[in-house]
Amino acid sequence: MKRKASCSCGALALIAHGRPRKVSVCHCNACQRRTGSSFGVAVFFAAEATEETGKAAVYRRIGDSGRSLEFYFCPACGTTVFWKPEFRPGLTAVAFGCFDDKQGLEPSQTVYDENRDKWVLIEVTPVSPA
Repeated sequence: MKRKASCSCGALALIAHGRPRKVSVCHCNACQRRTGSSFGVAVFFAAEATEETGKAAVYRRIGDSGRSLEFYFCPACGTTVFWKPEFRPGLTAVAFGCFDDKQGLEPSQTVYDENRDKWVLIEVTPVSPA
């Protein structure tokens, strides 16, 4: 299976091959700021199963783990398409909303639930062992 995720203007894209390792809904304050929403959704793929196309700008920050996260976004439209968290070596996180086809990408976990807005209800489908 091959999926394409791209920015709003189409200049930056990522192709992901195969099934994701997990789909994580994050309620942390940083994800809320990054998305402008109550949460962010990351679809994690093995880094070697992804191909980047187009030119990206990079924003690097230190996460709560003390390790860095590098966010790759389109310099033209500003959309964050993917990121590489140091605390998840070998994985690339792709912004759920950037995928052309979202079928089969149900969340398998939620994190930072203590920051979840009370009105947000998310059903999680745990990942089955492969």
